[in-house]
Amino acid sequence: MSPRVRPTVSRGLAVRLLAGQTLVLLASALTAATVAAFVGPQIFHNHLSQAAGHVENSSESAHIETAYRDASLLSIGIALAISLVAATAVTWLLTQRFHRLLDQITHAARELTRGHYATRVPDVASGTELDTLAEAFNTMAARMEGLEDTRRRMLADLAHELRTPIAILSAHHEGLHDGITSLGPASQTVLAEQTDRLARLADDIDDVSTAEEGRLHLDLQRELITDVMWTAHHGMRERCADRGVNLVVDATDATGLTVHIDQRRIGQVMTNLLTNALRHTPSGGTITLTARRIGDEVALAVTDDGEGMIGEQLAHVFERFYRGASARTREQTGSGIGLTISKALVDAHGGGLTAASRGPGEGATFTITLPMHPR
Repeated sequence: MSPRVRPTVSRGLAVRLLAGQTLVLLASALTAATVAAFVGPQIFHNHLSQAAGHVENSSESAHIETAYRDASLLSIGIALAISLVAATAVTWLLTQRFHRLLDQITHAARELTRGHYATRVPDVASGTELDTLAEAFNTMAARMEGLEDTRRRMLADLAHELRTPIAILSAHHEGLHDGITSLGPASQTVLAEQTDRLARLADDIDDVSTAEEGRLHLDLQRELITDVMWTAHHGMRERCADRGVNLVVDATDATGLTVHIDQRRIGQVMTNLLTNALRHTPSGGTITLTARRIGDEVALAVTDDGEGMIGEQLAHVFERFYRGASARTREQTGSGIGLTISKALVDAHGGGLTAASRGPGEGATFTITLPMHPR
């Protein structure tokens, strides 16, 4: 447990508050005393001289003026003493109200530096800006905890992804070394496939890291969205036909819509989305490409009538290596981050990528939104 800092915080805040209020009180008291000692008596003397029955500079007048001056100074002294007591009490109450939350925030910050990301600051309902600070701190801690969970899961999944091809390569190398197997066409195919799998994994991780860190170079050109749709169709129609899946382009609402994109990168996104849809659409199913204008953006959608997704999968579908009950991010020969790369690439274009599904067996829709290119 880290050392507590409550007394230091409390005393420091109390001293500063009390010092500030004391300075204000002293300035007010000095002003009031000056008025009471010099200005007030002169005004009182002038009024007393004009009053009937009082002779100026008489002993009676001097006595009255002395009584007035003494009463004024006594009143100011009593008021100052009461104000100091009140200031001390208010300062104590405020510091008692604030120091607990300040101590909790300080303690929570120390715990975060030690890697305890589940630490939160409790709500003390102080009704001050400190509550806003505590809320912001808890939001930051929750995001840090989420990032740490993602990092751990990513490392575990990356180890899993590497383990299979490495194990296969190791087994074949040992077999070749021990003479159990020979380097024939079958062995060469297996070795080439697993080497390519490792290379794709490395390339995919580099692509998503580059895109998410903003280091991705884009060769932006004006493109018709219909050209993007038909190019994606031509690239995937044979694979869809081999699986018995219909690939349909509905460009009814897409005529004349243009976007400012890197054709190669968006083509990579479309290939990933169509491959993902094909993977989860049974023979006889249909994948449809549509596009339409929404405000100043173009929405390009890939819709299938396959397995569909549940709410939990929708919440995590774009995370690296995510695995669900029928996770749509997985493929036996893929890296498991195709959708993650796709989202990062679309984000780099200033757009967005979302997923929607009405549930298992109801298919899914992945929608790319891209800013329209001005005509």
